[in-house]
Amino acid sequence: MISKETKQEIIAKFGGSETNTGDSKVQIALLTARINDLQKHFKENPKDHASRRGLLKLVGQRRRLLKYVKNRDINEYRSLIAELGIRK
Repeated sequence: MISKETKQEIIAKFGGSETNTGDSKVQIALLTARINDLQKHFKENPKDHASRRGLLKLVGQRRRLLKYVKNRDINEYRSLIAELGIRK
């Protein structure tokens, strides 16, 4: 679970202001933080298959948002994935 302070920092960094929570870049960054947090959980709990399904749903949602950003602005997409370290 990401803390409230961490969430506010991510929103301010990717959204420009603390009230801009609906921007695609903010949503992708928040999903990435949640996915990274869940990956730590699965290292400790490898048999937690119910939560693994939730992780796969988050990854799919992030993939769809990334596809939307890529279709809108390819340069913004490239800078976002480089900053978040999503792909190689």
